Amino acid sequence: MADRIPARALAARTVSPAPGTPDPIQLHAAAHNALSIALHHLRQPQLDVANARRKVAQALAALRGLDVALSLEG
Repeated sequence: MADRIPARALAARTVSPAPGTPDPIQLHAAAHNALSIALHHLRQPQLDVANARRKVAQALAALRGLDVALSLEG
């Protein structure tokens, strides 16, 4: 049987950002998801440009937040 690491040990090794500090991984995921939804709106037979534009704006906001979060780390 392969060696397994208990969940407690994994949780103890996980470093979470300080409260109030944006998590770069979550910001990246938010931008990715928003762009995926925007593409979904654009690929529909009834083109939904307004919602696609709104999702692109959300993605840009997440990317700006990611830029700020990464500049704070480095």
